[in-house]
Amino acid sequence: MKKRNVISKRVRDISPSGIRRFFDILASLEGVISLGVGEPDFVTPWHIRESGIYSLEQGYTSYTSNYGLLELREEIARYLNGRYGLVYDPQKEILITVGVSEGLDLAMRAVIDPGDEVIGHQPSYVSYMPCAMLAGGRFVPVPTYVENEFKVSADDIEKRVTPRTKALMLGYPSNPTGGVMDRAGLKKVADVAQRHDLIVISDEVYERLVYGVEHTCFASLPGMQERTIHLGGFSKAYAMTGWRIGYAAAREAIIEAMMKIHQYTILCAPIMAQKAAIEALRGGEPQVEEMVAEYDQRRRVMVEGFNSIGLACFEPRGAFYAFPSIKGTGLSSEDFAERLLLEGHVAVVPGDAFGECGEGYVRCCYATSMEEIEEALERMGRFVRSHRT
Repeated sequence: MKKRNVISKRVRDISPSGIRRFFDILASLEGVISLGVGEPDFVTPWHIRESGIYSLEQGYTSYTSNYGLLELREEIARYLNGRYGLVYDPQKEILITVGVSEGLDLAMRAVIDPGDEVIGHQPSYVSYMPCAMLAGGRFVPVPTYVENEFKVSADDIEKRVTPRTKALMLGYPSNPTGGVMDRAGLKKVADVAQRHDLIVISDEVYERLVYGVEHTCFASLPGMQERTIHLGGFSKAYAMTGWRIGYAAAREAIIEAMMKIHQYTILCAPIMAQKAAIEALRGGEPQVEEMVAEYDQRRRVMVEGFNSIGLACFEPRGAFYAFPSIKGTGLSSEDFAERLLLEGHVAVVPGDAFGECGEGYVRCCYATSMEEIEEALERMGRFVRSHRT
């Protein structure tokens, strides 16, 4: 090629995922316990898998409506109404997406113009900032801190609002911290959104994975359904990561805009996965409750274990992650993660992969067996003792 740069500036400006390098190293090692992958270790419950298999046997191999199967959208509308009292028109206000990740991308591109600002808390899911940038926007981070259990402050959000601010990005329960916002805190955030006429993109894929607290759906707050894009999915609660099914719920004009992008780039989510998702909503509740109870036990063991080996860890109340501090080792998050992998054969994710304020922490996923969690804690204890400052 000549001097012209082939790669677009937007893509050049995005840093590669801070997670990827560690999994490249992980693939080259044997005997490693991985606490890095944010994925349930449970297999999708049989009756859900069977529904997908049956759909194939019955010849469901075609495209669906760009919006997704109406039957699935109706089930989602019933779910949101029964759980949160929300009323959505399944024909016009719900869109089936290829996972919540596609829903996030569609939401950003549907509402953000070049130069618009998106305010979002950090540490946060690695895709929030890149999706805003790929839509031509500027992501404005709001640091959160362990002293407040990584809850975002409405005052800190408001300090960052400018005439260019268009949207607010929320992700609670939080990946990577496990933090959960209570209703009172979210109400204050809602007041900021109302005062400044902000669109709120609320990623609630971990909504069902909460422990000893109640999840508050942001769109259910007074006046917020009109300005919220609610993103939900099946990957975490129903152990359906590989099925790639999520959804967006919002007012008609927003869903229509998201669908317009979706129809040209994806067309529709796989029909057999949509059929399985219908079964998940209709009959998957007992398995969800069983998995949540198991995660809760693992959560307690992991947090207690970290604190006992000198890695201070607040109690996460949602998702399936712990976010212990590694500051006492004198290592950076990246050095800690790399050396732990090479020396201790335990894979974790450096906290700064989720934003600068994640430095000094690592993300550890407890969606793995109790046996492996206990062995990982033993290995990490030896590693920490050998690197204590």
